[in-house]
Amino acid sequence: MSETGTEKTLLLVDGSSYLYRAFHALPELKNPRGEPTGAVYGVVAMLRRLAADYKADARACVFDARGKTFREDEYPAYKANRPSMPEDLAAQIEPIKEVVAALGWPVLSVGGVEADDVIATLAEQASAQGWRCVISTGDKDLAQLVDANVTLVNTMSNETLDPPGVLAKFGVPPERIVDYLSLTGDAVDNVPGVEKVGPKTAVKWITQYGSLDQVMANAAAIGGVVGENLRKALDWLPKGRQLLTVKRDVPLPFSIAQLATHAGDDARLREQFASFGFKSWLRELEGEAPEKPRARTFAPAPADPAAPPAEAPRRRYAMVEGEQGLDALANALEAADLVGFDTETTGLDPMAARLVGMSFAFGDTAWYLPLEHAYPDAPIQVGTAKALARLKPWLERDRHRKVGQNLKYDAHVLLNHGVRLGGIAYDTLLESYVLEVHERHDMDSLALRHLGWKTITYDEVTGKGAARIPFSSVEVGRATEYAAEDADCALALHQALAAKFESDPKLARVYSEIELPVMPVLLTMERNGVLLDATRLERQSHELGKSMLELEQKAYASAGQPFNLNSPKQIQEILFGRLGLPVKKKTPSGQPSTDEDVLTELALDYPLPKLLIEYRGVAKLKSTYTDKLPRMVNPRTGRVHTTYSQAVAVTGRLASNDPNLQNIPIRTAEGRRRHASCCPLGPLASGSLDLAAR
Repeated sequence: MSETGTEKTLLLVDGSSYLYRAFHALPELKNPRGEPTGAVYGVVAMLRRLAADYKADARACVFDARGKTFREDEYPAYKANRPSMPEDLAAQIEPIKEVVAALGWPVLSVGGVEADDVIATLAEQASAQGWRCVISTGDKDLAQLVDANVTLVNTMSNETLDPPGVLAKFGVPPERIVDYLSLTGDAVDNVPGVEKVGPKTAVKWITQYGSLDQVMANAAAIGGVVGENLRKALDWLPKGRQLLTVKRDVPLPFSIAQLATHAGDDARLREQFASFGFKSWLRELEGEAPEKPRARTFAPAPADPAAPPAEAPRRRYAMVEGEQGLDALANALEAADLVGFDTETTGLDPMAARLVGMSFAFGDTAWYLPLEHAYPDAPIQVGTAKALARLKPWLERDRHRKVGQNLKYDAHVLLNHGVRLGGIAYDTLLESYVLEVHERHDMDSLALRHLGWKTITYDEVTGKGAARIPFSSVEVGRATEYAAEDADCALALHQALAAKFESDPKLARVYSEIELPVMPVLLTMERNGVLLDATRLERQSHELGKSMLELEQKAYASAGQPFNLNSPKQIQEILFGRLGLPVKKKTPSGQPSTDEDVLTELALDYPLPKLLIEYRGVAKLKSTYTDKLPRMVNPRTGRVHTTYSQAVAVTGRLASNDPNLQNIPIRTAEGRRRHASCCPLGPLASGSLDLAAR
């Protein structure tokens, strides 16, 4: 992500945002004196990464100043619901500012305004001078600043937002972010919006009417409870918008020229890193070779007594250390006949995930090569670029055979780094699917069922829910246990499953001639994505919105009163209470059912059920396709990328998800029009693809 070219770059860090995010994201860390250092470590790690990724001509880290701001003067309840800063975080504020300055970053705070306002003003000045501005933040409010010259980056989620990225994430362009937030409200800053209006409704209204001003102007035409709530909020919305709009004209006691990038104070950094207990960074700063972690051998966990006996012994698990270890691994891989292979990554989105490490199993050892682990005292690693440069020939050559679990995903991840995964000889996910379609095909289940292994689960390594940490924060020794086992298990599973194919040539043919060859085809389809006619879909979404309003009015007339067409309870009261229609079926709780089958049967004799069916069909088209699909466009490719899963349906049918592009209804004229908008080559003969036809 390093920047090249003649255009100058201003790099700004929203220090106030990252203080809290670093504090809550990292485990509790303390220096040798027992003082908290987690937030310090998180902020320093972020700044080091930013400095490596973006070669800036000027930069600054901006923090909120102490005391009230103009917003609190205008609205005393502003941020009134925020809890007081945790003591452990408050104790790290000044140390953070000191180490940031020692790293060579100007530290900025301006009284009476927030850090966001200072950042906005600097971004405005940079654009006026023809500079590019990169803002590192986790604050959604700053999305309003994004334009052709201003980009947001979030080092904690690896997210980059340019104008298409903002539209994809929020459903509205940057210039409408303030309108969007005014309607939804901002709970963090205690700025109310319209009651019961969430992101979907806000996007719907802004898309339909164009702006907050136009939404307010058309408030009388918006029905239902949310329409009433909108009308109640009309007097407040201008004030809410004012509070949420960042100032771009703050008088600043410094210029961009004074923020020119300069070297840090290494002597001061040595003192600080020693004080904080950041030993790895201290050794790096002093030019010492990093302390080498020991390779580890891990004994297998005892097998589940209820599981079948293991088909193969576990290998020794060890970590690849340094460039010499990488060279030794590369040489050994060249001579290996079949290698169990797996990747550890930053996330599950195949188009966005980046490498954290790779594991390889062959001979009597399974190796883990850590690449991007970052936590206090993490060992120095060879890094992704250097590792891929050395291993690319082995990874790409078809004659080097690999086996893994769902290698299509690993192939995606490597392609994200510009490397093609060749030599995919076997995939245990597909082997299991062909042999036992009704069973579970995840590795944990397969290992227990076929090998008697109780594997280490991902949750055991990273935690669950809000306490989950990224894999890059997992200690490399523990990561080696987990990752090496994955590669080892894939190799052992293949050896167990391959024996079963020998007794069934027909299934062996389905696997080798159908399923495995289809995998690279699906990989290519997923990478290519689907090109949408976003303008056409936007126009159709507006038309569908009008159709919904017309159907609403017809339904009101048929019912003799307004009601919520999305409320099963109100529909039940209208159909069977007010209109006295016959009850066709009851729910488990004994209430008259209003499901699709009931409405379809009633629609043969009564007009209102038919209108409800039409309304539901149009609403689904709008919410699921014409509204949602444009927001799922990948900002980097300009296309929508679904995932085609081979090993899901027991019928052999492919499954499309995130988004489901196989389920666009085409039996109605409306459905066929929407389908054509996201399938420019023309509608398919059916809404799904079937393995039986392959």
